[in-house]
Amino acid sequence: MGRTAVIKSAAAVIVGHAITLFIRLVTAPRAIWAGTEPVPRQRVYFANHTSNADFVLIWAVLPGFLRRNTRPVAASDYWLKNRLRAFAGRDVFKAVLINRDPEARAEDEDPVARMIAALDAGASLILFPEGKRNLTDTPLLEFKSGLYHLARKRPDVDLVPTWIDNLNSVLPKGEVVPVPLICTVTFGPPVHIARGEDKASFLGRAHDALEALAKGGEG
Repeated sequence: MGRTAVIKSAAAVIVGHAITLFIRLVTAPRAIWAGTEPVPRQRVYFANHTSNADFVLIWAVLPGFLRRNTRPVAASDYWLKNRLRAFAGRDVFKAVLINRDPEARAEDEDPVARMIAALDAGASLILFPEGKRNLTDTPLLEFKSGLYHLARKRPDVDLVPTWIDNLNSVLPKGEVVPVPLICTVTFGPPVHIARGEDKASFLGRAHDALEALAKGGEG
């Protein structure tokens, strides 16, 4: 590794620690492990999506020994928009960058293939199966098919429903300065695909598992 690469790697670690500290100061996040534990198992944390800061909060609230090996799945058009974002996305978060425009994707940009490659390399993932930020009054949008394809191709990987509460009030769409607010991230019991289970059935069951965490938080 050359000197420049060493400096860049060290800077990424420092920035990662700084981001974690900042998120914890602003949101006072509380992790709730409900039906699962923070153990070193390969996982896909699939979560609701209301803010650009969603994956950062999940990443920051994970214990360090899990965070180091957990990669968010994120949109390349957002994280490659400028050099600063590219450094954060590629070097700090080590994001699996996805081209959201199917018409403009190169042959090697298949989203599922990229996620599978990351899993096969030993990483855990943070995924937002709604596919976009939910700006409606509905708690959870319908899921896209990516989670199903991951479950079918790698059935032994734990799929952990992860509900983020109150983050949309911390960094609403279009806002730059976060509003301090206590947030919770609830990790539920892992979901696995059943033998012969079809896409609609699996995605409905995964959707229900995630939505149940939201309803549990209301009680």
